[in-house]
Amino acid sequence: MHRHGYKGRKFGLKTDARRALRRSMEIALIENSSITVTTARAKEIRRETEKLITIAKRGGLANRRLLMSRLNSQSAAALLMDVVAPQVTRDSGYLRIESAGFRRGDNAEMSTISFVDDINYEVKQEEKKVESSKEAAPKETAKKEDK
Repeated sequence: MHRHGYKGRKFGLKTDARRALRRSMEIALIENSSITVTTARAKEIRRETEKLITIAKRGGLANRRLLMSRLNSQSAAALLMDVVAPQVTRDSGYLRIESAGFRRGDNAEMSTISFVDDINYEVKQEEKKVESSKEAAPKETAKKEDK
């Protein structure tokens, strides 16, 4: 039996568990800018996450909805579109994988996957503060006079 045409690693998991694992690692990477996982998992999520970043760089409503469907997280998709994608300056190769030694329990090779460009997550938080201060200001409403 040959293994031609089979893409990706299986990690000893069924399809739905493998998809959930990939999504959770991608969301953690987007929210934290770097994570430490096994080397095989890092190589696998690099493939998918770089495609997601390219989609986010294109912008637009359709691409935002595509990210939400692939990540199953509206907040992670918004973070990727509004904060990460504008700060990425390159056309490809957005992520780097660096060796992080071996895991103590089973001696598995560990790696840290992170963005090549420095991502400033405080940009989005400052925008939220400005928006919340505008909403907190009292609004003047026109009162109707009773007859």
